[in-house]
Amino acid sequence: MNELWLLLGMAAATMATRIPVLIALSRRNLPPNVARALRYVPPTVLAAIIVPIAVLREGRLALAADNATLAASLIAVVISWRTKNLLVTILLGMAAFLLWRAFI
Repeated sequence: MNELWLLLGMAAATMATRIPVLIALSRRNLPPNVARALRYVPPTVLAAIIVPIAVLREGRLALAADNATLAASLIAVVISWRTKNLLVTILLGMAAFLLWRAFI
């Protein structure tokens, strides 16, 4: 039961910090430079989450060929760049990860 209250509290805290900003910004036009800069926030946050997972093992840099996560990530980047299709990138990236882990 405590976990439910914890989740509800975290959800309320998250919404309490985001909703006022979204409401305030929804009535204004952002300067073009700010709007352009904000477009880079999602890929930057995503890279900040994924890169440590791909290159670190137990807190140490792991750039060896047996790092299936790194190999699949690099393959997924190339697939994404060439196809610009999220579903194809996810499916082929997962296939690359499983094959790399099975054979290397």
